[in-house]
Amino acid sequence: MPLRLFLTSGDLMADRRFEFARDLQLKGDLPAAADVVEQALELAPNFTSAWFTLGEIRQQLGERDKAIEAFRKARDCDPGDQHGAGLHLMRLGDAAMAEMPKAYVQALFDQYAPRFEHTLINDLGYRAPALIFKAVVAARVAGKKPAFFKRTIDLGCGTGLAAAAFAKQVDHFIGIDLSPGMIKEARATGLYAELEVADMIDGLRGQADASANLVVAADAFVYLSDLAPVLTEAKRVLVSGGVLAFTLETHDGSGIVLGVGLRYAHSAEYVRGAIAKAGLKLLTLEPASPRNENNEPVRGLVVVAEKT
Repeated sequence: MPLRLFLTSGDLMADRRFEFARDLQLKGDLPAAADVVEQALELAPNFTSAWFTLGEIRQQLGERDKAIEAFRKARDCDPGDQHGAGLHLMRLGDAAMAEMPKAYVQALFDQYAPRFEHTLINDLGYRAPALIFKAVVAARVAGKKPAFFKRTIDLGCGTGLAAAAFAKQVDHFIGIDLSPGMIKEARATGLYAELEVADMIDGLRGQADASANLVVAADAFVYLSDLAPVLTEAKRVLVSGGVLAFTLETHDGSGIVLGVGLRYAHSAEYVRGAIAKAGLKLLTLEPASPRNENNEPVRGLVVVAEKT
């Protein structure tokens, strides 16, 4: 997991008490940790990181109402919600399903960027780019079409692992990621002709109609609830016969859920419907685990669609 976000209170004593509380939390002494966090909040009532941590502790203690109150305070203190308190409120049933705050996603991956590849590959067995590559090649072979693409857009490009997987199949790679830290890492690979700091939908909106032959998103759509906007934009930028390929996390129910790992999981039924509504032709929708979590394969899907 990425390094924990910390926003200073501006009060040295409050910050020190917060650090002590975090140590107690990590050691499992949750009641004492809650007491010390509350002491920090007495010194700094608008201390976002302390409110967020108090919410986590209350949730760990099974105190739902108190956890909700603390997470609400964290969100009120930081309307951009860099900690993702709103996501915890969704998990607790206090808020309707909504998209992730952009500030949260950016902060999360800016911290993660320097050790992103090491953690994914060595600790989590990350395989989303390889799954997408194999699925795209198989779909093109089945359709008797070449698996070479003049212009490709990599959504949520991260450090460039998808570009590395497709390096021999693509002439011109465009990377789009919300995190400046990730874009810095991607630039260092030399794999991209263009890189842009933007969220996936806004990044696609900046691309011309029928300007891409392939759009890929490796483990990126798990940070989107509603897939309709990104699918619509992907169809617009693809040439006729162009391909969209991505991985998702999934679940047994219907629709969309926010998982315990604070990533969205989409049912296969939902994905089929979203692809159809976007006017794309579904070529592949298969179970495939993009990575591990807690030493178990994460349930997922690999999807390939075509603009006809």
